[in-house]
Amino acid sequence: MIGTSFPSVVGSCASDPTLLPDIWRASELAISRVPTMSSGHAALDRELPNQGWPRSSLVELLLQQSGIGELQLLKPVLKKLAQSRRIALIQPPYIPHAKALQGWGIDISRLLWMRAQGTGDALWTTEQILKNGSCGAVVLWQTNVRAESLRRLHLAAQAADTHFWLLRPMAGRSEASPALLRLGLRPALGGIAVSMVKRRGPAAEEEIFVRLPEMPVGRHPFQHDHAVPHQPLSAPATARSAAPLLV
Repeated sequence: MIGTSFPSVVGSCASDPTLLPDIWRASELAISRVPTMSSGHAALDRELPNQGWPRSSLVELLLQQSGIGELQLLKPVLKKLAQSRRIALIQPPYIPHAKALQGWGIDISRLLWMRAQGTGDALWTTEQILKNGSCGAVVLWQTNVRAESLRRLHLAAQAADTHFWLLRPMAGRSEASPALLRLGLRPALGGIAVSMVKRRGPAAEEEIFVRLPEMPVGRHPFQHDHAVPHQPLSAPATARSAAPLLV
């Protein structure tokens, strides 16, 4: 049999990447067909595959603690999506604050605030919203999520024309996850520090600093449960309800 040896073919392709443009190299950020939307933060976009938040994907944000600026990180894309589609906030740790969200330029008439009775209801509600495609973005807060539930959410997200973020404690970073993008978030002076826990591409040795604008006094997007809210969103919809409340 006469032909070119395999090593020589590989060598020629390696020396000229244009010969195989569709091959992804582990030393490069992946470029996929999944649509993305800019995060609104240039420093973060440079480190994200396709330079933005992926749509139709499970994205995990692993928090050192709640309230460190995770919603400010998502604010640019939520603001843009809320211009034409609904945004679902499921099981947030605190009561959403309408005045703060309005101050951010987010149309609160397109926000769904849902509080479930338990983890099972929250996961079921999230899965149904993803499946019916009624929202442009879904943000779910959970403390403990089983591997089986993560797989179900991952599959539901892949079939949806929706941006989906799962926010849970940093302790979950050691657990396996089907998510193609996992970011660790911790507070930093003047912004937030982002670590690339998992992405398609080379490992990021250093954290990414994302500067976040200062929030005016009294304009935090959440109101603590034990505090008296100045102007919270309307009462949350109950999970598994046939007609969720649009707030």
